[in-house]
Order: sequence, then C-alpha cells, then structure tokens
Amino acid sequence: MHPRTQRWFAPLALLVAVHATGLSTAVPAFAAPAAQQDLIQRGRAQFDDQQYEESIQTLSAALLRPSNTKAQKLDVYRLLALNYITLNRKDEAESAVRGLLALQPDYALPTSESPRFRDFFAAAKQKWEAEGRPGYVKEAVNLAPITMLHNSPAQADRKKQLDLTATLTDPDHRVTSVKLFYRHGSTGDFESNDAEVDGEHVRATIPAEAVVPTIVEYYLQGFDKAGVGVVSRGDSEAPLRIPVPDGAKAWFLPVVISGGVVVAAAAIIAGVLLSGKGSTTQTKGPPGTPTTAVTINIGN
Repeated sequence: MHPRTQRWFAPLALLVAVHATGLSTAVPAFAAPAAQQDLIQRGRAQFDDQQYEESIQTLSAALLRPSNTKAQKLDVYRLLALNYITLNRKDEAESAVRGLLALQPDYALPTSESPRFRDFFAAAKQKWEAEGRPGYVKEAVNLAPITMLHNSPAQADRKKQLDLTATLTDPDHRVTSVKLFYRHGSTGDFESNDAEVDGEHVRATIPAEAVVPTIVEYYLQGFDKAGVGVVSRGDSEAPLRIPVPDGAKAWFLPVVISGGVVVAAAAIIAGVLLSGKGSTTQTKGPPGTPTTAVTINIGN
C-alpha cells in the first residue's frame, strides 16, 4: 500500500484497536488471583529497584482489586508503607501501617527488616493502639460498599480541555477526596490533579496540553480521610482510554445501491484513496434509486 494511503487508514485502525481493547473478555475465574499476585510482585520488584513512585502506583492499583486475599492485602500495605517511609512521606506511611494493622492488629515486621522500618512500624502501632485501634476490621464489617460510575467520552478534541464527570455512591461517607490521574499515550508516568466532589457528583479535568493524538489514558481514585484508596474507576495497570483524532478530514462517498447490489463502491473508494485529491466523488443512480454514503477519514 502507498505510504500516504497507509497514513489515511491509520486513524481508522487506531479507533478499531482502541474500541477492541475496551471490550469485555471472559477470563477464567482461576486467572484473577494469579494476575493479582503478578501485580504485587511487580510492585515489590519496583521497590527493590528503587522505583518508589512507580511501586506506589502499582501497589495502589493492586490494593483496589476485588480478588485480594487477606494475605495479599497485608503484603500490599506493608510494601506501600516501606515505599512511603523511604520517601519520608510520614503521613501516608502511617496510613498504610494503620491499614495493615486494621487487618492484623498483632502484625510486626520481621527482625530482618531495617531498624528504620521497624522503628516506624512500632511507633505507628503504639499511636494506633493509644487511639483505640480506629478502623479495626471488626468495626468495618457492616460498612456499605463504595462505587464510582463513569462513562468515558467516545473521543476527545485535540488540544482542548477534557471535562469528566462521575457518580459516587458512598453511604457511609468514607471518601474525602478524589484524584484524577492522566497521561497522553500509553507509556510514562501519570500526572494527577484533584477532582471536585460535591455529594455524589465528581468533576475532573484533563488539561488541554495532555489531550494530543492518538490517545489519552486516565483513571479516577477515591481516598478516605487516612489517605488510603477505597474506590477507583480504572487504575494505573488498566486505565481508561479516549482516542484523540489527529485532525483528519471527513470524506463522503455516495454509493448507488440498485437491486440490492452495491455498484462500483470499491472502485470509488480506491479511486479517492489513490488520487490524493481533495474533491468529493459522487455517483448518482436512476431516479428513485437509494443512495448510501460511505465516510472515510483522510489525513492532510
């Protein structure tokens, strides 16, 4: 195929690929725990490689997966705490320790861990117990589930601010803040900004400079007062996607239908693709003959 023709077909191929990735695929039930464990292992490997911010993003995604076992949750909270302690983000580290202790109040780091980590865990545990063990799992048995409903736009306009909305269902009012994480393309770190929360209504904005072809990826995450993620729509490992067209022009090709047979449709489409001209081709049939318009996006 001629290089220019290939370029004309690229936007169409992109949209097909994007929508294909959004389709639900049946996955055997036994695959979920294995996939979850892989996510935790990746977060652990990133911590070992001193990729602390990346590890936090991966583990935050793992924490919100519904297939978590208690052991997996403990592992995620422990690794999150180690990341935050290393980065000297004490409040978030304490929140992670409290999340762990709420599941297992007698938890203690092994003696093989660094004294810096063990001392922090011990101090956080002492403070948590002095406050009456807030958040202990026995207190949370009857808490209502939290949901966040959001539909991604079909596409976004290039270099134009993208406004998003979501509906938050939180009967026990545990969510105190919501963040939007976004990036252009499918690689690199996610940027973030605070979403506006008004009761059940959530509003967030992806800035215009991030809305560039060919795709924008993003997710929304809600946090409780301790800074622990409690609900999300998408995550860093499975973000939501919106295609961003690159300014292609729409061409309308009327094709005559006669007697149930498409007349010369392929020839018309091929002629426009190969000509490279900016004119509209029109084919008319006899009076009363139905006409079908075929639209092809052709780049400049």
